[in-house]
Amino acid sequence: MNSPKVVVEGLCKVFGNNPKQAIDMLAGGATKEEVFSRTGQIVGVHNASFDVKEGEIFVLMGLSGSGKSTLIRLINRLVEPSAGKVFIDGRDVAAVPRSELTSLRRKDMSMVFQSFALMPQRTVLSNAAFGLEVAGVGKKERESRAMTVLEQVGLAPFAQKLPAQLSGGMQQRVGLARALAVNPSLMIMDEAFSALDPLKRKEMQNVLLELQREQRRTILFVSHDLEEATRIAIMEGGRVVQIGTPQEIIMNPADEYVSRFFDGIDTSCYLTGGDLMQTDEVPIMPHAAQIDASSVAQTLNGSADYAFVLDAQRRIRGFVGRDANGNATPQINQIECIQRTMTLDDVVNRVVASPALLPVVDADGMYCGSVNKTNVLRVLTYHRSSSHV
Repeated sequence: MNSPKVVVEGLCKVFGNNPKQAIDMLAGGATKEEVFSRTGQIVGVHNASFDVKEGEIFVLMGLSGSGKSTLIRLINRLVEPSAGKVFIDGRDVAAVPRSELTSLRRKDMSMVFQSFALMPQRTVLSNAAFGLEVAGVGKKERESRAMTVLEQVGLAPFAQKLPAQLSGGMQQRVGLARALAVNPSLMIMDEAFSALDPLKRKEMQNVLLELQREQRRTILFVSHDLEEATRIAIMEGGRVVQIGTPQEIIMNPADEYVSRFFDGIDTSCYLTGGDLMQTDEVPIMPHAAQIDASSVAQTLNGSADYAFVLDAQRRIRGFVGRDANGNATPQINQIECIQRTMTLDDVVNRVVASPALLPVVDADGMYCGSVNKTNVLRVLTYHRSSSHV
């Protein structure tokens, strides 16, 4: 996940007869609304720049009219850009000839829309194989490949049914199967699951995430749900106002708009061990070949029940504490560590099972802080009751 699959540089789209005039006004500080009131031109996207890494799920979010759908259509050039560049695997999609663009869409890029757009007279299998048919793949091979994908999304038993015989959720699975059948390295999804009821939407998200774990495609997703995201871009008025992981944006919103965007959403499920920890709750004692009771007592300073023992690299070696009579004891006891990136559910499971605070460590095993039931409850209460992030 190091090299960028998609690179967007200064991308703009103005719907109107004089895009340059609108872009100049925007560069001078005018808003999307001011451009429209003075020129009648509609700003779809202004000066968007970001990259999407190989194998990443990159989610575009924003209120209605913020430019999300226009932006992803600029990336596969269903909409022509007014300015800027889009590189996919190093090729500038905004500049390639139409014939090359068509080939790219057929072989390496798939799009899944909110509307299922299935052909009613064709079977599920035929719908799933349609992209391969357009690409000129022979019938036997395309049906074999489509059948494999139908098995992956749980629709193999319905291969000979017509779309009208399926539920909405199953129809959306056919749309997903059709996109997957061409084996694209890049999938673009425009609110693909938003028309489904919450249970079906969750089901489809799980199908997508399971396939993603196996196949590591790059997915660019317009969605109102954070759960799929590796990283998120928040859009407002055609501009990208913040990019980051769900945790980064929830914990540090760039402005009031981003903060208000998450009103009413239970953001606690995106918290990690690092978000839940405290840094100065537990005394620290350096590891040594010999640790005596008096040095432990000095570290505990009369009030603490235990101290974490760290080596010279600040890695946890265990903890020291008191005996049944409350006296400091030099015995080093083993203790489970919480990874800084560990999800909320995993942290809660470990904290509930432990009577003591648990140490939090980074990817290199270095001590960062500690977490206990009180930490978790305090942060959860804030995230679930606060009207803002």
